Amino acid sequence: MKPVAHGGDLGEVRRRFPDAPRPWIDLSTGINPVPYPVPDLPAEAWTRLPAHEEQRALIAAAARRYDVDPATVVAAPGTQALIQLLPRLVPKGRVAILGPTYEEHEVSWRRQGHDVSIVDTLPRDANVALLVNPDNPTGRLIMPDTLLGTKGLLVVDEAFIDFHPRSASVAGSGAVVLRSFGKTYGLAGLRLGFAIAPRAIADRLRDELGPWAVPGPALEIGRRALGDDAWLYDAGRRLAADGQRLDALLQDAGFSLVGGTALFRLARHAKAAAIAETLAAHGIHVRRFAREPSWLRFGLPGDGAAFARLAAALRAYDRA
Repeated sequence: MKPVAHGGDLGEVRRRFPDAPRPWIDLSTGINPVPYPVPDLPAEAWTRLPAHEEQRALIAAAARRYDVDPATVVAAPGTQALIQLLPRLVPKGRVAILGPTYEEHEVSWRRQGHDVSIVDTLPRDANVALLVNPDNPTGRLIMPDTLLGTKGLLVVDEAFIDFHPRSASVAGSGAVVLRSFGKTYGLAGLRLGFAIAPRAIADRLRDELGPWAVPGPALEIGRRALGDDAWLYDAGRRLAADGQRLDALLQDAGFSLVGGTALFRLARHAKAAAIAETLAAHGIHVRRFAREPSWLRFGLPGDGAAFARLAAALRAYDRA
């Protein structure tokens, strides 16, 4: 299958624009630009195999953070691993994906021989009904009352839901829920994610992942971060303010806002492709979409200097 295009890989754009100012500002992903401060770790976190009690401590922190039964929580080396594993554990059948959306879901289910369709409205009679909620890239949010009642297995990728109220999540409802650690806490390179699933599915996921699925440093950093409610609250407030600032900047540049989440904005412009090229020439990478050429997705700049560079690059396009 053709590889799925993702944000976050600067290699190609750096090759195309070797003279762009550095450092590059990567706005092509929906990752918190101000990461959780990585604490000093004990040496044994790097030098020995993770202990069972450390794994249990991480699961307990995740269960408290997501307000679910610890027995339903599975830790993995990133949610991408779970996206690829889950279709292997479900009997082949009809899979309806609310889309278009994050394409790795479709690719992973098709690869395992499922009959996959991309739909505008989730049917009630599919063997598997799947959506990203809030959606990537539109930010569309569907509340649980609308989702629950699906007859088949409901799979909900909640990678961008952490800054919404708990009532927006279907975690603990009997659905399979995927939660991303790296996006919210700005530590995507740590590779940590969670599934919250009915006990039978959770047990199978653990068996398939095997022992030591999450490395020692990720266990320790994840446990501390998930327990730090004050940091998460402050991050949410900062992201909300920065999101409003980004909205104003994009609208002043002639964009119309399509949607977004606390971690990114999706905007439309008739000259989106040309603007993306100008931004790249100024060392700023944004996410483009082949299926919607007028769309650009902007992650949030991490500080005032990054906002200033983005504003200057957008003005440069207007002057061109």
